[in-house]
Amino acid sequence: MSSLSVTRLQQVIDRFEEVEARMGATSDSREIIALSKEHSELRPVVEKARQVLTARRGLADAQALEAAGDSEMAELARMEIQQIKDILPALEQEMQILLLPKDVDDKADIVLELRAGTGGDEAALFAGDLWRMYMRYAQINGWKVEVVDASDGEAGGYKEIIANVSGDGVFGRMKWESGVHRVQRVPATETQGRIHTSAATVAVLPAPENIEIEVRAEDIRIDTMRSSGAGGQHVNTTDSAVRITHLPTGIMVTSSEKSQHVNREKAMDQLKIRLYERERAEKDAARSEARSSQIGSGDRSQKVRTYNYPENRVTDHRIGLTLYSLDRIVAGDKLNDVVEALITEDQARKLAAMEEGA
Repeated sequence: MSSLSVTRLQQVIDRFEEVEARMGATSDSREIIALSKEHSELRPVVEKARQVLTARRGLADAQALEAAGDSEMAELARMEIQQIKDILPALEQEMQILLLPKDVDDKADIVLELRAGTGGDEAALFAGDLWRMYMRYAQINGWKVEVVDASDGEAGGYKEIIANVSGDGVFGRMKWESGVHRVQRVPATETQGRIHTSAATVAVLPAPENIEIEVRAEDIRIDTMRSSGAGGQHVNTTDSAVRITHLPTGIMVTSSEKSQHVNREKAMDQLKIRLYERERAEKDAARSEARSSQIGSGDRSQKVRTYNYPENRVTDHRIGLTLYSLDRIVAGDKLNDVVEALITEDQARKLAAMEEGA
């Protein structure tokens, strides 16, 4: 028996209709924007709710017809009952997934940070491979990428690269990438054909609009320095780059555009994003019960995935997923297979937790 009550389904429909009515009655532009966003988010939920209610009504009508009709009508009713019973459980599960508690930041843009870890030049090359994978994935999803800062590896790749990624639902899909990514392969410089293990760190920070974080002037130190562009190339000879240090936390951010004024704004935005992420992490740690229902912790020190080139294998350690399509995943074309598996597993765990608490 489904735990989805008619009352719960009707509440969703009623709220949707209320939002629609309010959208037609208000002239406040800010309220219209907020209502439009809620309307867009509620639409697929309401469509599914109506499908569930229609199927349930159809089932009840067919069961009544089976009980009251003659043998021919009863047989037709039984066929209809079976057809509805075949589709109703899937509809109800889809509805339950749509009603699961959502991360408030799932639709937010992100700051993506990649850093070479253990492994020297090979780690920097691997960070470059991950960067290209994410750039292709962003392209597939229609996201916009803007490099904020980068430091090239001596043999190629990146020691570090930081970028803003914006678009529809970026954090909701990219948040699963946070952690340590490990690569196993024979480096180009290896003469004995031995497999080396290297690592790169990926951090995905939500960057929602209008972050409400107060930064006091006395809590920051602003330094200017020689500017260099993304990738390390020299831009000019003036001290236009800006570094802001948040003294209470030690968080340090930089921006290296040509304009010092622009750099101050961008660096302050980056600082607020990092302070927001710190606040998120503290709240997550305090909610240990909710945290245990997530796949991993998102901790950068946690090994989340291994890329084994000799076997063309990618293993995501959080859900025990192994795919023998490393070439397509690293190319970005099949990364979504891994992301979807992580999302599905997360939904399954949340559904199980809801049923236990029911």
